Amino acid sequence: MRVPLSWLREYVDLPATETGRDVQAKLIDVGLEVETVERLGEGLKGPLVVGQVLTIEELEGFKKPIRFCTVDVGDANGTGEPQEIVCGARNFAVGDKVVVVLPGAVLPGDFKIAARKTYGKTSHGMICSGDELGMGDDGTHGIIVLPPEYEVGTDAIELLELVDEVLDIAVTPDRGYCLSLRGVARETATAYGLPLRDPALLDVPPPNAAGYPVQVSDPIGCDRFTARTVSGLEPEARSPIWLTRRLQKAGMRPVSLAVDITNYVMLELGQPLHAYDRATVDGPIGVRRATAGEQLTTLDGTKRVLDAQDLVITDNRGPIGLAGVMGGANTEIAGAVTDPETGQLRGTTDVVIEAAHFDAISIARTARRHKLSSEAAKRFERGVDPEAASAAAQRTVDLLVLLGGGTAGEGVTEVVSPRGPRTLTIPADHPDKVAGVEYGRETVVRRLQQVGCDVYGQDELVVTVPSWRPDLSDPNDLAEEVIRLEGYENLPATLPKPPAGRGLTERQRLHRRVGRVLAGAGYVEALNYPFTGSHVLDQLGIEPDDPRRSAVTLVNPLSDEEPDLRTTLIPGLLGALRRNYGRGSHDLALFETGPVFRATGDEKPASRLVVDRRPTDDEIASLDASLPQQPRRAAVVLTGAREQAGWWGEGRPAIWADAIEAGRAVAREAGVELIVRQDQHAPFHPGRCAALLALVDGEEVLVGNAGELHPRVIKAMALPERTCAMEIDLDRLEQAGAGALKAPTISSFPVATQDVALIVDGSVPAADVEAALRDGAGELLESLRLFDVFTGEQTGAGKKSLAYALRFRAPDRTLTAEEATAARDAAVAAAVERTGAVLRG
Repeated sequence: MRVPLSWLREYVDLPATETGRDVQAKLIDVGLEVETVERLGEGLKGPLVVGQVLTIEELEGFKKPIRFCTVDVGDANGTGEPQEIVCGARNFAVGDKVVVVLPGAVLPGDFKIAARKTYGKTSHGMICSGDELGMGDDGTHGIIVLPPEYEVGTDAIELLELVDEVLDIAVTPDRGYCLSLRGVARETATAYGLPLRDPALLDVPPPNAAGYPVQVSDPIGCDRFTARTVSGLEPEARSPIWLTRRLQKAGMRPVSLAVDITNYVMLELGQPLHAYDRATVDGPIGVRRATAGEQLTTLDGTKRVLDAQDLVITDNRGPIGLAGVMGGANTEIAGAVTDPETGQLRGTTDVVIEAAHFDAISIARTARRHKLSSEAAKRFERGVDPEAASAAAQRTVDLLVLLGGGTAGEGVTEVVSPRGPRTLTIPADHPDKVAGVEYGRETVVRRLQQVGCDVYGQDELVVTVPSWRPDLSDPNDLAEEVIRLEGYENLPATLPKPPAGRGLTERQRLHRRVGRVLAGAGYVEALNYPFTGSHVLDQLGIEPDDPRRSAVTLVNPLSDEEPDLRTTLIPGLLGALRRNYGRGSHDLALFETGPVFRATGDEKPASRLVVDRRPTDDEIASLDASLPQQPRRAAVVLTGAREQAGWWGEGRPAIWADAIEAGRAVAREAGVELIVRQDQHAPFHPGRCAALLALVDGEEVLVGNAGELHPRVIKAMALPERTCAMEIDLDRLEQAGAGALKAPTISSFPVATQDVALIVDGSVPAADVEAALRDGAGELLESLRLFDVFTGEQTGAGKKSLAYALRFRAPDRTLTAEEATAARDAAVAAAVERTGAVLRG
């Protein structure tokens, strides 16, 4: 909602020294989100005056039409002589009053005006358009042509109200009353402690039998319909400058007098209105639900097929408007047109004014159904004051009579469905308990009265909610009003005291440690949306029977291309890697932790839980049974250089081994040493894919995979070559772990290192050899590391050499050479027995 400060001052006597910034701060204090304060005319400097075109000479020989004009600007130029100006616009003629900027002036944007030679003539100034003055769109995009009554030489800066401040307010859905100057003025008056001049306080005649006939067939969809008539409007009547300027400042385009007045009153009072050309309305006006398949051409020229739930305005011919959204083209107010035969002006002279109150949900659904967002619908779906309809209709009639020369009809139509006031009961100290601040009864009553409530009672307050606040439906809503007006900044900031012994769970701590260790290894966390589509799984080469195809499909997805919840973290990370790579970051290492969603097919329909009590254990269990499995995972993707080159030496690229090491690092945080074996698993390269296994209850369990992506996947997803990835199941790692991590015992005795090289068949996994060495070495083995793999003639055909570094240490003594050698020999003997290894050399 754009609110001109000059317009706001009509309803609240703000101090003359208050600026838009000051008002912005006050409104923010009472809970309104004022996004910006636009200073119109900033830097504008005159002379900018009204001029009258005396002569126009068409200049020939140029690519576009150019006119050389003389303009009477009175004494504004200091000489009284006509001003010579070159202009390319065509929408003015001799005798027209225009806006002229003279040399020495400065227009918005620091555009300095000076006499200059152009098109063979010297132009002493400019004839201005609305865009050049920062006025906004007036529908013509041409020169401003003023009404003839303005005197030559009049200051146009003041006349056109070019200097002003406009507050741009982001109105939340529960504060629909602030989509009007009346609502914003009420908040401003409250913020400053000043009285409000309510523009809705008008003398309105009572309804009578002479009013325009109206038939409301759906009193739930339309509980109030006011109709008034005005006849004898002058077709050539134009909206005055003050009205068009207020519309422009508020972000609306002037159209015609009748339409401008209805828009003006809507902005002023918050009540949407519609004016029908009475000559085109056939019979009584009706309000009903549409018949499925009915058609209506709306004011935007679109033919719309109506739904049975659409609320429509009708006459004897059928629908003439979408209620609360947009009127129909067949009853549109006609602009002034000259009859080519008689030379007389023709246009709408008689109008029927509609001011109604429609059901908010119905209007919202209709607007979304037809993808038709209008200013009227935006207000109705947020809540409009039903009691303002008659005042808005009266205000419209008064302005049409005043500005259009019309005559108000004696008839007044009011179709009203009876409704009582909304009343709430609230303890006087309820806001105190909500805020933790002692306000006191007097403060609570005063603040509720400021928002328009009637308040009675002592310890128990009976509060009648004003008609313009449909959002006040609960005692907590009333408490919020008191708190916001007293100032959120005055609420005490106190940290809650958690009960002793209730910190993070071990599972939460594991997830945090995983994030820290990956960040410490140089990975950057990327948070992705948990949505995906089957086409991504196709690109990854996932087989149709793969469990990752068992996705949970959303009923209302954000995107039709991603209707499913993710079953793996890798697609989201690859998308983030691809975007960053395309923006010039070629050395990337990203990670993410989060849940994936696996449908089992055994989920039961969810039951709706009650809200007036805590659900029972059975109800919570039933709800849990309706949810898919949600294992928590960690994943990484990496490409480019893993170590940068520099003066310290050569760098190296990221390879599949780095992805495996990321998995090892994650597992170590859970106290698990992974077993790594060769595997074939999409989307990885079949020769560069590792299965990450952990021991759970003595059995090897697959907890993840790591490796280099398949070339087909890299091509399908437009990824860099040699992109690697890893994904691991944190829940399974937690099961494999031994509980909370324990600090290792550090021995003060020296380590004994023994190296062994074993020759085994090429088909024997290194993990099997390592397991045998560990088992054989016994308790003295501190660590075991594979540091070399060799194949060649020395090892023999189909053989490979695996070299290991074994570290032995005792907690209570220094090992002798004999003890270290014996432990090494025992490890080798176990490897020989279980894998057929031969000690090399």
